[in-house]
Amino acid sequence: MNNKNIYTILSAVTLVCGVGFAQDKNTDPNKLGTEVVNVVRAYDATISDAFKVRTTANNDDDAIGNKKPVIYTISSFPVASTFVPEKGQAAAVEKTSRLMSFNNYALLSAGNYTNINGEVFLSHKLNKNSFLAGYASHFSSQGGIKNQILDDSFSNTKGGLVYGGQLKDFGWTVEAGARYQLSNYYGLPTKEIDFNRADVNGVSEAQHYKNVFVNGGVEFRNSPFTNMDFRYDYFWDDFGTVENHFKIRPNVKTALEIGDLNIGVIVDYVGTEYKNPFTADKVKYSHLNIGAQPNITFRKDNYSVQLGVGVFFNNGDIAGKSENNFYIYPQVKASYDLVPGLLITYAGLEGGLQQNSFQQFSEENPFISPNVLITPTDKKYDLYIGLKGKLDNNISYNVKGSYKREKDKAMFVHNEYSLNKRRVPYMFGNSFGVEYGDVKTFNLFGELRFDFEDNVSVGLHGEYNSYNTSTLEAWNLPQVKAGADFKFDFTEQWFATMDVFYVGKRKDVFVIDATGLIGEYNTWESPTVVDVKDYVDLNMKVGYRPTKNWTVFLKVNNLFNQKYNQWDNFRTQGLQVMGGAMYKFDF
Repeated sequence: MNNKNIYTILSAVTLVCGVGFAQDKNTDPNKLGTEVVNVVRAYDATISDAFKVRTTANNDDDAIGNKKPVIYTISSFPVASTFVPEKGQAAAVEKTSRLMSFNNYALLSAGNYTNINGEVFLSHKLNKNSFLAGYASHFSSQGGIKNQILDDSFSNTKGGLVYGGQLKDFGWTVEAGARYQLSNYYGLPTKEIDFNRADVNGVSEAQHYKNVFVNGGVEFRNSPFTNMDFRYDYFWDDFGTVENHFKIRPNVKTALEIGDLNIGVIVDYVGTEYKNPFTADKVKYSHLNIGAQPNITFRKDNYSVQLGVGVFFNNGDIAGKSENNFYIYPQVKASYDLVPGLLITYAGLEGGLQQNSFQQFSEENPFISPNVLITPTDKKYDLYIGLKGKLDNNISYNVKGSYKREKDKAMFVHNEYSLNKRRVPYMFGNSFGVEYGDVKTFNLFGELRFDFEDNVSVGLHGEYNSYNTSTLEAWNLPQVKAGADFKFDFTEQWFATMDVFYVGKRKDVFVIDATGLIGEYNTWESPTVVDVKDYVDLNMKVGYRPTKNWTVFLKVNNLFNQKYNQWDNFRTQGLQVMGGAMYKFDF
């Protein structure tokens, strides 16, 4: 095995860091796929950027020092910098192929609000077939949003080790890591309740999320058993919540005379235990999903058709009540190459059983209360049709329309303001629960990317949603989202990036509860529906590379200095300025 293969694997390690199961999307324009316009460019990946990129194999025998090819998917949507520590990092985006690549880096930056970001990634080739890598990252802020009664600081620290390699007939990666996150329930309903500091004296608003995990995968060549991924998470918090989540996905593929037969299997278990804050009793939820997804794919030069079905079994236990259910879903995809290499039309009808977990909810919304119902989402169907392709070598596009129905779709909604004198820190109307509903969504989506030479790229994307839901409102689901990103390499030394995104208005609720309980959404008598305003967030970064090893940068987030709410009553930080440096090196 040559050095090229080892370091292709090493570039993939940065994607494993902090990411559960990385799903490989097709790069062949004749293969199936939606909402992805792939653009290959050189990149120096960092841990914070891992969720934005994925690797592709290098097919030449260039020296190790050459840039690692990475595919960007432009369908990802950024969120508010205050709540996503990754936005604090300011790693350099190296687009010029003449710049050398390194297999290790260290980054440190700091800014106002006492924002501090540090990252390190180290890798070592054990022998010609295997490697060992380690990573760590930290982002913290001491807060300081004006007119907040409670503490609004936050932090996120994570790290891990990765061991991987590649032999003649198979390759593997195994990762073990941990994450420690601090969040505070600081978003008091001050518009509805006249708070003063005496009202919250003694309230410990801090919430710490802790997670240890092991995940990995193996891929086989020249075998019907093509690959298998697995992940185990142990997750707990300050209020007695404990969650175990295990997932394994083997896959078998073989060629038949009429097409390719693929059989994917999913075994997904989540068990969540909450502690009642008043009685210390335990409330338990568990769900075991077992699914098989066989399909057969027919391919010709200008079209591809996949015919399949998803069959799932769910064994659920909700607070001591057991229930078993079977589900059958369509899984049909098709694409047709209208103009070779330039215009592809695609369509599909898909469904599936999607597991939910408290850990997943806390990552999406760290202000969630540790008492929410856990149940899977039954995606009955997702019917879509679209066009994607290139207008020329530099312009890629994708447009899609879809209509889907989801039963038990999870929506974040504000918890009640409790009048119970024994209320715990998240019962002051300053946390969120989850309400499940039957939601039908009509969606229009579009994205466009311009890549000029090696030094300028521009991306635009947006979507419109119309919701029909069994709940009072489609809680915290915006109708409109849009964004754009710009990247410029002025010279080999100077570069700049900019991204802007818009999130439309959303609906939330305010309720006062005299019973002392929260999360009893079906018992609300006169809820007050709240309009959460739309917002725009503009971020910019300027960097300079004085040497091939060093990059210094200055990043400005929330350039418009908007004091918007990403979640109702949880105001974001205003203008954020961070400066720092990254050092890239090899041992």
